[in-house]
Parts: sequence; structure tokens; C-alpha cells
Amino acid sequence: MRPEIKIKDYTYELPDDRIAKFPLEKRDISKLLLYEDGEIAQDVFYNLPDYLEKDELMIFNDTKVVPARLFFKKNTGAHIEIFCLEPYFPEDYAVSFATTRSCEWRCIVGNIKKWKNAEQLSLYRPEEAADMDDFGLKAEMVSRDGANVVVRFLWDGDVPFSSVLEHCGKIPIPPYLNRETQESDYERYQTTYALHRGSVAAPTAGLHFTKEVMARIKDKGIDMERICLHVGAGTFLPVKSETITGHKMHREPFNVSKSVIDKLINSPKGVVAVGTTSIRTLESLYYLGVKVLEGEQPAFVEQWAPYDREYKYSTKDALEALSGYIEAKGTDSITAATGIIIVPGFRFRVVSKLVTNFHQPQSTLLLLISAFVGGDWRRIYDYAMKNGFRFLSYGDSSLLKRAENPCGG
Repeated sequence: MRPEIKIKDYTYELPDDRIAKFPLEKRDISKLLLYEDGEIAQDVFYNLPDYLEKDELMIFNDTKVVPARLFFKKNTGAHIEIFCLEPYFPEDYAVSFATTRSCEWRCIVGNIKKWKNAEQLSLYRPEEAADMDDFGLKAEMVSRDGANVVVRFLWDGDVPFSSVLEHCGKIPIPPYLNRETQESDYERYQTTYALHRGSVAAPTAGLHFTKEVMARIKDKGIDMERICLHVGAGTFLPVKSETITGHKMHREPFNVSKSVIDKLINSPKGVVAVGTTSIRTLESLYYLGVKVLEGEQPAFVEQWAPYDREYKYSTKDALEALSGYIEAKGTDSITAATGIIIVPGFRFRVVSKLVTNFHQPQSTLLLLISAFVGGDWRRIYDYAMKNGFRFLSYGDSSLLKRAENPCGG
């Protein structure tokens, strides 16, 4: 049954000076809140391995943030900002980034009222970047449906689109930072293990990890694996409906290898998800496995799939079915997408611990936290506020152990 949750019950006062506008000098010196069985404590992030158990399986999201903000100008001089969301043609991320001369993307366009459909835009180069190689980059509007715009990009030479973005685009830092992108953001708004291009927002729980912390985790006998979910701009969208049933969750693509799924099936001590993007991916795998068991294609997990019916299959049965499907296809991974929403009432089937930052009031991410800790989110956030924790993307971190019977509230 779909939960009738009032979003006004999931708010708290977040003063502007508690939002971390810039990262700390070193990633792993951030505060770490610890929550287990209703008890709350704190430490520094460098000591995270001390609170993990040998033989746990830790999952990281190795997506990479792309410089997705592009600034164009009209012949009249008017400026148009284009924010690339996801590839439209070619649709595959890797293929689109490798494409030369032309490709099409779904975008958000700022100042769109001044852009006539047939008008071609040229890249805007500020005076301080007058000598920048812009590859002759142009933009054309292909179609428009409300706020959704498909834009065709055209450029000169056999240069892949990934290089065009690297040279011409800006890293899309979160809007609540209320500042322009700075040079340091190109390194710090990216995890140290980022690999696969495609996100327009960082999986921020991973921003705290350094090579030293990763080495200590490995030395403790904790298995570390990676999945990839490309984080969309929808992660910043507020819930505007009075109840959560009126909110349309954003769709995000992901890829998980068969070897990771097999490890999830056989993990002896439980699974630690690094970030809400990782937990969203891992919990979606169960529903893909159910689709295989019921003779459907495991391509997409619908928003309300976890709530609309009872499921008779065990987690092991579902994951084994998904692993078998991948093997039968002769591939080594599953590529799918999820629109899943995790709110109080959700039954967690895969993840037992979560590393995560502190999230915005009245956000779907705060609802996810409440679901994970059995409704105890307010005590956790009150503690963080009273003890000087920094909030949101560049803020501090937490390690949360799942409530035995999380139902939220």
C-alpha cells in the first residue's frame, strides 16, 4: 500500500551558516556521526574503518560528475545557459561521450524565452577565457516539451563530446551553495574513485574517502566493490506536493556487474552502502530479480513497485534469478534504470549499513534516512545540529546501522 506521508512532518530548521559552502581542507577530517540501536556518538571520518566489521561488503558508486553547464550567446548578445541532463541520441552514455561532431542531449535551458526554435547559438567565452579552444561549439533546439528540451550540439573536428565538455563546460555544483563554480570544485566535487562519466551531481557520501581510508578498510578485511548509478538533477528537486504520493520520483540509469550481485548473495556479514545512490541501486536489484522470476524484462524499477503488492520471493531467490539472467545473456553486468522511492514503510532487503551526509529538509533523501533508521531521523539531526556538524553536499558524514524493523515515522 502506498504510504500517505505528509512532507511537512519531515522538516527541520537549517540555518544558512550550517550549510557547508566549501569542502574542508582534507576530505577525511570531517565529522562522523555514528548511529546504532538508538545510540548516537561521533568521531572523525578517518576512523570510519574502526566501526566496520571484517567480511562486510562495502559498495561504492563510481560515477563521475561531468562539466554539464554550458553557456551560450545569441547574435543579439543575450546569454542562454544549457544544463545537460542525459544523452538523447546516441542514448548510451559511453557512446554519446565518444561521439564526434554532433550529438543530442535532454537539457534544462535557462533564459529559454529568448531562444527561438530555429536559432543557432554560439558558445559564450568570457574575456578572461578569450583564447579558449571552443571547438566551434554550437547549439540548436531540436524539440521542447515544457521544461524538457532536446538540444543538438555541433562542433568541429574529430574531438569526442567528453573532451568538448571538459574544455567548455562547468561543474554543476548544487544550487543551495549560492556561489559560482570555482577551480577547486573540479577536484573536490568528485570522489577520488570516480570513473564512469555521466552524473550531474556528485554521490556526496563518497567525497570523504581518501586513499588512506580506503587502504585501512581493505586492511581490515572488508570487501570493496563498485556499482555505477548516474546521479540526475532530480536529486535537487524539492517535494512540492503535500503528501509523498503526489511526488514523481526521478529516473536514474545504473549498471551492476554479475560478480557484485553474486557477492551480495553470499555476503557473510552484511552490506554497507556508501551513499543514497548506492542504496537506491542495491535495493532496486531485488525488484529486477522479481521481474526475471515473473518472466518480465529487468529494465526499469517503477516508483511504487515496493509498495503496490506483497512479494513472496526471498532476496536470495531474486538476486540469483538476476545473476542467472545476466549469465544467460552472455554478458557480465545488468544495465537498467530505477525510479524507486524509499520512504517510511519500505522493506530493506539488501543493505544493512549506510554511509551518508545530512540532507535537505522536506527532501526524498530525508525520507529515505527515516525509513532506514526506523523513524529516528529527528534525534539524529538534532544531535548533528547541536554538535556543530556541517550539512549537505560538502558537509559532514554519518554511519547509520539499519533498524531491525524499519518502518519510519
